Amino acid sequence: MSDASRGDAPPTAPTPPSWAAQAEPDPRRWWGLVVIALAQLMVVLDATIVNIALPSAQRALDMSDANRQWVITAYTLAFGGLLLLGGRIADLVGRKRTFIIGLIGFAIASGLGGAATSSWQLFGARALQGAFGALLAPSALSLLTTTFTIGKERSKAFGIYGAIAGGGAAIGLIMGGLLTEYLSWRWCLYVNIPVAAIALLGALVFLHDRADRGGVHLDIPGAVLGCGGLVAIVYGCGEAQPRGWGDPLVIGTLVGGALLLVLFTWWQTRARHPLLPLHIVRERNRAGSFLTMGLALMALFGMFLFMTYYLQVVLGYSPLKTGLAFLPMTAAIIVGSTQISARLLHRLAPRLLMAPGAVLAAIGLFLLTFLTAEPAYVSHVLPAELLVGLGMGLIFMPVMATATAGVAFHDSGVTSATVNTAQQVGGSIGTALLNTIATSTSAVYIGSHLADAARRNAGRLTPALRDGVVKDGVVHGFTVAIGVASAIMLLAAVISWLMVTARAPQHGPLPESGSPKPTDAPV
Repeated sequence: MSDASRGDAPPTAPTPPSWAAQAEPDPRRWWGLVVIALAQLMVVLDATIVNIALPSAQRALDMSDANRQWVITAYTLAFGGLLLLGGRIADLVGRKRTFIIGLIGFAIASGLGGAATSSWQLFGARALQGAFGALLAPSALSLLTTTFTIGKERSKAFGIYGAIAGGGAAIGLIMGGLLTEYLSWRWCLYVNIPVAAIALLGALVFLHDRADRGGVHLDIPGAVLGCGGLVAIVYGCGEAQPRGWGDPLVIGTLVGGALLLVLFTWWQTRARHPLLPLHIVRERNRAGSFLTMGLALMALFGMFLFMTYYLQVVLGYSPLKTGLAFLPMTAAIIVGSTQISARLLHRLAPRLLMAPGAVLAAIGLFLLTFLTAEPAYVSHVLPAELLVGLGMGLIFMPVMATATAGVAFHDSGVTSATVNTAQQVGGSIGTALLNTIATSTSAVYIGSHLADAARRNAGRLTPALRDGVVKDGVVHGFTVAIGVASAIMLLAAVISWLMVTARAPQHGPLPESGSPKPTDAPV
């Protein structure tokens, strides 16, 4: 049995397999990268573009406060729960074909959501978007992985992709503000149709896939157990926001999801054709990359939630101004990914980028713990955004490159899906966990301070005094939760430093952890 088949780290100076040496790089591969990046941007920003439009959509479709969360949850539930299945489907039927199906389905679902006349139609369309996104995201990353295998080119390509993955959520907030303020909340969904159409034309012209897909089979029991477990966990985390972590439904779904994933792991050791071959997650560098990605997204998505509310509710920013306030962080992510990580990854070990990046992001989050109800964008928010953005740019690109390096061609789809699953599950857990910490801390602060104010004023509370205490309490809850997010980011730094021990990639094609394949045949 080879080292790679046992899940060991690939050697740093491999002799490339014969098929890799024979294959000539596609001269149009950089146009293919544009297509892949465009599709990935659409999927990532759709997780946040609706956030700013949600109040308008709620009024237009007469949603209740209890049900409005399903505009977000329906998307994340389907997307996060079906990613592993989507990755294996890409391995089974072909990455380009799956990519195209995902694009078409995502565009149709977006059109249905934009035209919704009831809340349940919008919820269904968002779930359909998530399902097709679960096909699109892993096939996009898999195509990138199998298209760019040379050291410097691979670093540059993953730098661009990492900037999209890290900055897409912030770009979604900006676009959501623009479209909601000047057009309609419906255009936050309609905008996907022209983007998907352009990406579809580009995919047909510029993207290629290998014809050989031998040895790939669909593991039905594994799909039921794995997807069921992920759906239960994402659903439980989503319900934790309105219900609280102690709610029986939340506890039941989280425990049930964990049990399903335990059964899934057991089954993968016995299945003839496992949905997720365990050597993929047992390999030290990949496991460290998955954990780093999940923890980083836990902290980042919590920050997005709190800063959106801080800017709109506490400081009174408009949707557009709120979106533009995130622009410096987006720019910092792009600089960190494309100008720093992409230039250094082929020279430095991945952890020398990941760990310092996580520390920078943790420092940026820590600065936000000093926020008050007074306007503090320039003094506190802006420096924090720049540090968090730069740090995330240093994290995303080497994490994705390391997690997908040295994977057998027939496992590239499911490996890419596992990266996306770490993002999605991490973001869902982080949003629910940190939101619960913020709301509970705020409630305690507001209750105690209102009681103190009433005692000092003989039981009389003016509206201005009450509003001031409430606003201070909301900000206090945000700062406590962001402090926890900073600690989570530091944990990501420790894990990346201890677990990701791979050395700098070489300038030759990366080896696959499987048997050599025949010469490529574009599809």
